[in-house]
Amino acid sequence: MKIVTAELMRQIDRETIEGVGIPGPELMENAGRGTAWLILDNILPAGTNIKVAIFCGKGNNGGDGYVVARYLHQQHIKVFVYYLGPYEKLSPDARLNFDRAKELDIELHELKSKEDLPENLDVDFIVDAIFGTGFSGAPRGLSADIIRYINIQEKTTIAVDIPSGLNADTGKFEGEVIDADFTFTMGLPKYGLFISPGREQAGYVSVVPIGIPDEVIDKFQIPNELIAFEDVAQRLPVRKPDGHKGDFGKVFILAGSRGLTGAAILAAKSALRAGCGLAKIGCPQTVLPIIAGSVTEATGLPLPDVAKKGALALRGLGEIRLAIQEHDAVIVGPGLGRHHETFELVRRLISSMEKPMIVDADGLNALAKHIDILKNIETPMVLTPHPGEFKRLTSVSVPEDIHQRINVAREFATIYRKVLVLKGSPTIVADKDGVCYVNRTGNSGMATGGSGDVLSGIIGTFLAQKMPPIDAAICGVYIHGYAGDLAANDLTERAMIAGNMVDYLGEVFQILT
Repeated sequence: MKIVTAELMRQIDRETIEGVGIPGPELMENAGRGTAWLILDNILPAGTNIKVAIFCGKGNNGGDGYVVARYLHQQHIKVFVYYLGPYEKLSPDARLNFDRAKELDIELHELKSKEDLPENLDVDFIVDAIFGTGFSGAPRGLSADIIRYINIQEKTTIAVDIPSGLNADTGKFEGEVIDADFTFTMGLPKYGLFISPGREQAGYVSVVPIGIPDEVIDKFQIPNELIAFEDVAQRLPVRKPDGHKGDFGKVFILAGSRGLTGAAILAAKSALRAGCGLAKIGCPQTVLPIIAGSVTEATGLPLPDVAKKGALALRGLGEIRLAIQEHDAVIVGPGLGRHHETFELVRRLISSMEKPMIVDADGLNALAKHIDILKNIETPMVLTPHPGEFKRLTSVSVPEDIHQRINVAREFATIYRKVLVLKGSPTIVADKDGVCYVNRTGNSGMATGGSGDVLSGIIGTFLAQKMPPIDAAICGVYIHGYAGDLAANDLTERAMIAGNMVDYLGEVFQILT
């Protein structure tokens, strides 16, 4: 699903109205009706005693709110509308829908000052339709008072298009902002809903189709996508009912060193939990007993040490190449350490690799100052750096601004013709053709040691199951984040650890399939 800025959304709306000829009031009707039905189907409990307060601004976001009020009213929901007036200053489309709501005898209360706000708001739910995606700056005066008032009610709050006060492009806010439990955004998703702190303010986000023709969206050649549930569910490989372990992918994991055995263990466990048929861990022979004792379902390949220092020796390269021939995909890097001989082994291995591979952690560090190796490799490859690893690899600092970060990821992927997973909040997946995908799952609890190793295992399994690298990366980051969200929901973000993400992979696959 395409993801857009507020300005691009305005251009798309304008083209739909002026170029295609779909009237603005029709788009508003679709927006309000779609929002109302999502509320009815997914949030409001059954029964006729439900009461909802809708707070409407003067612009078209308020107009959407009046349409929501009509449809809820028609389903026998008791609706109270509180609006920022006066009536004469409402936008034309908002006035039209104000009048329609009035004709249905919906209670409409003009707010002229904060004293007009009810002392006891006796409702079950609140709908925020004060400011839309065109808002910037800080709410002032009465609008700020209303937002503050809504937030202290501690009622389930639903934002129409975007939480009022939030910047749709940056996810930041300068003053009062609605703390929503749900956000129903119009037409296409906006960046600010998926970037902290905006993602926390927005709650659960759904997109409301409003009747924009596909040809209008195609005309704007939008280069960036939001990874959605449906995208992942449709990409997952189908498991043959009569399949054997060889049918589900064989993964070779080159990982682990003295003091860093946990990385190899987590990568192997997540690869197996993500559905591969076989996983083999190639590691220094002195640490294999530790790893083998923790991952009984994987096999191990003991490899030569550097003078028994617990790091891979260059003389093991030939044995590694032979082992890889028997596998479908390779994971290179988790916990390998930074011994110079190990780094040389990794560079030679990657340069001659013929199987699909994911390079992470110390595999990426081995390529620092040798990045041009990537230009000569045609093998399908996914690189998964966090910002620090990316800087070591490229000497480029990852910008904080999401739009600049996307541009940095796109430039790297197109220059080196590789799939890049630039980890962060949010994680960005860049394809070699210049398309970038923004991941919507994940949380701060995943900022813990071993989280990236779990991701490597998931993506490695998908590569072994013959998924194209871009699909393996898209599914991997979404599922990884989803498992993290389930873990955080049960354990809290503070208490969760990387192994918990492995534990929740089964539940994620149950939901997806």
